[in-house]
Amino acid sequence: MDPVLLQIELLGGRTGAEFAYWLIAAFAGGCFGAAIGALPAFCFTGFAVIAGEAANLVGLTGAPEGAALTSSGITGLVGFGPVFGPHIAFAGGAAAAAYAAKKEGAMPPQEDGGYHPGKDIAYALGTRPDVLAVGGIFGVFGSVGNILLVNTVNTAIAFDTIGMMVFTSALVHRLVFGYSLFGSPGGNGYFDMTPFENGQEVAADGGSEVMRPAVEPWLPHQYKWANVAMIGLVAGLLGGYLVITTGSMFLGFGISAASLTFLNLGVEKIPVTHHMTLPGAAGAAAFVDPTGSGAVIALLLGGVFGVLGALVGEAGQRVFYAHGDTHVDPPAFAIATMSLLIGALYVAGVAVRNTYVVP
Repeated sequence: MDPVLLQIELLGGRTGAEFAYWLIAAFAGGCFGAAIGALPAFCFTGFAVIAGEAANLVGLTGAPEGAALTSSGITGLVGFGPVFGPHIAFAGGAAAAAYAAKKEGAMPPQEDGGYHPGKDIAYALGTRPDVLAVGGIFGVFGSVGNILLVNTVNTAIAFDTIGMMVFTSALVHRLVFGYSLFGSPGGNGYFDMTPFENGQEVAADGGSEVMRPAVEPWLPHQYKWANVAMIGLVAGLLGGYLVITTGSMFLGFGISAASLTFLNLGVEKIPVTHHMTLPGAAGAAAFVDPTGSGAVIALLLGGVFGVLGALVGEAGQRVFYAHGDTHVDPPAFAIATMSLLIGALYVAGVAVRNTYVVP
């Protein structure tokens, strides 16, 4: 049995044993993401992708250069597969945190002035069976949903199905565990961050004696539009450079994801950029031949798409994250949206290649 086929074959082409094999592994991946925490699991996604893309570049796996999210080798089977696939391990960990926040003793109690515990994706949830089971169930949900998207919508317009499932899974866990889908804006609409800037607080779930910010921006050091656009330009240019020079669509993404290890360790002001480097790489490769004289144009397009990814992510955090009680991932929303944009431009004949299709 070729394990690569478990990820890239049509759902109808799998045997029952192959499908069970993949889903059991996805359950374990979701449990593990909950055990070590969603953000630490995603940091390992970054390291696995770096290792996989490096192996691809030196020809150790036989995977095509620049292959899409179903590429073979370490990238596809580990970084985007059952072990650390964001739709499995990260989404499972985020769902488990949302569940644990409502269970006494599963997470530290909410501190006065702190964010809702359901958003604490850096917290390792340990070994509590019910919490890990939630992570596992959502890991299976992410895997099945990704397979279905790959073989339905993705056949008409190719896009980042993993990013879409990370985003979708978060909305589902809010509904399943009784959270408000969007939350209530604490100011003048969902885009208003001034209540946070003014230090405005509201009563937390623990009662009036425990207060929390009225608006909780995803990254307090990364939400102002100009700042977001600037880091998007930088990250997009670097993502574009990496795809042009190495042929790897995901090396920049891996570096961005791995850099979040420092954020998880408490280093202040580490930017989150994987929703900028990945659209930057995709944009650089989609519209022109990224070689020779076309390299400069491709690089600039990488910067443009990096900025767009950054701004879409910021819009997503203001609508889906800042006013809710659990983690709905702004980068996943941005990556899914930007990949749909590139796919639509390819279908319309504007882009010369669809960078989300396996060669």
